[in-house]
Amino acid sequence: MRIRQHVNPLSRRFLEISPSLPALDPSKTLEVEVGCADAQFLFERARIEPNHQYIGLEIREAFVEDINRRARAENLPIHGVFCSANHHLKKLFANRKIDVAYLNFPDPWFKRRHFKRRMITEELIADIATVMKPGGKLLFQTDVESVATPVMRYLTGNSDFENEAGAGNFLAGRHAFNARSWRESNCEANDMPIWRVLLTRN
Repeated sequence: MRIRQHVNPLSRRFLEISPSLPALDPSKTLEVEVGCADAQFLFERARIEPNHQYIGLEIREAFVEDINRRARAENLPIHGVFCSANHHLKKLFANRKIDVAYLNFPDPWFKRRHFKRRMITEELIADIATVMKPGGKLLFQTDVESVATPVMRYLTGNSDFENEAGAGNFLAGRHAFNARSWRESNCEANDMPIWRVLLTRN
């Protein structure tokens, strides 16, 4: 399936959509990947923990349609939601708090004039804190150092989160969620560095 690698998240059309969540069971753990692309990470998580609930937020609608088709075919508790996380996160989870959130290898938008299109901002981190349960976990991963540095600054500056490796420190080694996104698998197969941060909601 050919899907555009980049879309402009500042486009007005993303402000005009009204995304909604499926019915969720409040007794079950809710895991959310923000910017999930093809949701390989969530599919691996769901096969490991099929009693959890999984939501993938994605700004490319074709990915969302394919995620939901595959989830139905495999009978897995995954649901893709077409939205802009920077605009819709707090509204989507106003009545249902997140247990675990993942920010896996966000699009780096390398050109300086495009930095404003980057998904992870101080505001997004604050929004995640707002919709996360106390004790919830936030995992951030990237293979781009120029993305890792500002995101670490945003995370360190948010007092709602505690860095499990210590303030300002990246996680040593792999995370413990036993799943990999496509990008993570590719980086590990080619011995490329990955910067990871694991945080707990205060």
